[in-house]
Amino acid sequence: MRWIRCAAVATLALTITACTTSPTGRQQLTLMSDAQLNQMGQEAFAQYQQDLPPAGQAQQRYAQCVAEAIVAVLPEQERNQDWQIRVFEAEQANAFALPGGYMGVNTGLLDIAENQDQLASVIGHEIGHVLARHANERVSTQTSTQLALSVLSSAAGLEGPGGEQLMGALGLGAQYGILLPFSRRHESEADVIGLRLMADAGFDPRASVALWENMSAQGGANPPEWMSTHPSHGQRMQGLQAEMDNALARYEQARQAGRQPNCPRP
Repeated sequence: MRWIRCAAVATLALTITACTTSPTGRQQLTLMSDAQLNQMGQEAFAQYQQDLPPAGQAQQRYAQCVAEAIVAVLPEQERNQDWQIRVFEAEQANAFALPGGYMGVNTGLLDIAENQDQLASVIGHEIGHVLARHANERVSTQTSTQLALSVLSSAAGLEGPGGEQLMGALGLGAQYGILLPFSRRHESEADVIGLRLMADAGFDPRASVALWENMSAQGGANPPEWMSTHPSHGQRMQGLQAEMDNALARYEQARQAGRQPNCPRP
């Protein structure tokens, strides 16, 4: 059908003009302006700081020390971003990163991360999300998926209860077949980038696996992996182990170069 050919041509043109490469060499679709997303990240970070109580100064200095050691080994362009990290008083074992270099860590995660190396695996992971422009890719994927479903609905005349039911099924298929796998891919990629960064900064990369062992020991029900935005704990540990030889070599090079962070845990 003609509309299918037109949609295919438009999609191809969009993909070609918005194609970038992640730090691991993966092809990405990035439609958004980095400046626009960075502004949104700044606004969201300000809102977080209004809504969540700050942790104590000792915890803040601890996270800042680890973050600065990792930022120091970034390429110059990325290193010169306005990186900011805040520790929030919240029991959930969680951390986040926003476009523009804004990061948050909950005290609940500091309770699980037993030392500076384990915390470095978390902060390296969050910096990895920013370096790989995952927020841009996520928004771009959602936008292009919704556009494709809208074009399909209009062109195929899917109206009425039957059409709504079919479009609902297609939307569900897009969620589990495209959007969630992309999110899991982002998490795995950030794990790899973070592992390299922490090793380059002189943090022991083996601590990344120990952190996830701690997370697994916390228990808690998880949805099936195909319904989750994150890989399973076991899959994450396997992915980290697969990269460990390279990370250990980078770690030894960093130590020989004098990069030996000292960030005492409060």
